[in-house]
Amino acid sequence: MNAPAALAARLTTAAAIAVSGYIHADLYLNGGYRHIHTVGTAFLLQAGGAFAVTLLLLVSGSAIVRLGAAAVALGALGGFTLSRTVGVFGFTEHGFTPSPQAAISVTVEVAALLLLVAWQLALRERAGGLPSPTGRPQN
Repeated sequence: MNAPAALAARLTTAAAIAVSGYIHADLYLNGGYRHIHTVGTAFLLQAGGAFAVTLLLLVSGSAIVRLGAAAVALGALGGFTLSRTVGVFGFTEHGFTPSPQAAISVTVEVAALLLLVAWQLALRERAGGLPSPTGRPQN
């Protein structure tokens, strides 16, 4: 992956994670989620984690930062899925409510994951594949 493409991947992933964090912070502060036992705290933690990962992505595209970005996106998507199926700490929601935040959040989290996968595949291709147990690249 050339330098401009790597920068674009970092910035686009950072933007997607930041939007997810903003939505969760807004729902906590203005959407009444702060009053939902345990779930409110989870929204605040997700927002803080997303903003921290966003800042880290702006300064580094390291593997651990990319892993953190994936964890934030997967965590938010997992919470969304659980809240619409079995519930989270007794809290359930239905469909894409609140609207439009739920749909936007899911969209940017899936986009972040797809960007991270594409970024990783490009890095792998540039490196000549994954090393084999013998240390030689596999194609």
